[in-house]
Amino acid sequence: MANNKSSKKRVLIAERNRQENKSYRSAMRTLLKRCFNACSDYSQEPGDKAKDAVQTSMNVAFSKIDKAVKRGVLHRNAGANQKSRLSAAVKKALQQAAPN
Repeated sequence: MANNKSSKKRVLIAERNRQENKSYRSAMRTLLKRCFNACSDYSQEPGDKAKDAVQTSMNVAFSKIDKAVKRGVLHRNAGANQKSRLSAAVKKALQQAAPN
């Protein structure tokens, strides 16, 4: 640990910020997994309820990604990449279930 008071404070603040970023990143990953799971569920069993679940989970995940980018947890290109992955999975799931 550091010797002077300001250095000690910076160490504590850095640790606090690391924990907050970790929590935010974890929540974002959980929402991404929920959306991917909703897409696979919709592909297996299409229906209005499943389609609504896909749309709402995608919207919530997009919101969390945007907030993570705004807070500096994610780089903006990484956020755009995650959103692109997510929207491609949703589009694929919706197109596969449409002909049925």
